[in-house]
Amino acid sequence: MIDCGLTNRVVLVTGGSGGIGAAVCRAFARQGARVAVHHLAAEPAAPSGTQWEHITPPTRAAEALADELGGAAVAADLSAPDAAHRLLDDVEKALGPVAVLVNNAAHCENPDGIDDLTADGLERNYRVNAIAPALLTSELARRATPDGPPCIVNITTDAARAFPGQIGYGTSKAALEALTRASALDLGPRGIRVNAVAPGPVQTGWMSSDLVAQVEPMVPLRRVGEPADIADAAVFLASHQARWITGQVLQVAGGHAL
Repeated sequence: MIDCGLTNRVVLVTGGSGGIGAAVCRAFARQGARVAVHHLAAEPAAPSGTQWEHITPPTRAAEALADELGGAAVAADLSAPDAAHRLLDDVEKALGPVAVLVNNAAHCENPDGIDDLTADGLERNYRVNAIAPALLTSELARRATPDGPPCIVNITTDAARAFPGQIGYGTSKAALEALTRASALDLGPRGIRVNAVAPGPVQTGWMSSDLVAQVEPMVPLRRVGEPADIADAAVFLASHQARWITGQVLQVAGGHAL
């Protein structure tokens, strides 16, 4: 058995109430971590002609998961300018200082092709997918103490290099990968590690059986991903075993999009 060194450490998972986020919460809890399940209390309605391409579980889902894991549910709208400060304050009050930050929450909408871009749509993507993780990373670094530097794991996408038809989403995730590398260089001298996991196509309920059958031949390992595949990688990057790894984007995709 390997001791990941996560026992009693406080882990904040943004977008933690469902899908990959919930799997990440459970994976850290199995290692003895104290998990803060971030969620969006009330999602605004999509503008006319726009459709949200993500599912926001209700508050009760976050609360039920936090109860299951012995952690805490914390609500915040990550598109708000003061969200990072408020969210970390709330987690510290509930569980203590954050030792591991998993920036998992994401915004995705349609239409998002090059012919459909709007300033508002781009801003919605970037505020959640790039700006919020940057501000959370910065705020967490300011609160760090030399005797226990935190670490950050960002969740991006294996299509961040080029995502046709998803321009706002894809480029904002590419910005998150650039943030991973830049902040790793800035924060390395303080002992703060920053890495990312880039998932391939993961079944969180959004893929029909026909779409799964279409996607599987594109994956060298011949299956779509499961949330646990991503969660295990996030735990590894936060663990003692990854103590000399920083600035890396780990593609967890079964060989998809190599």
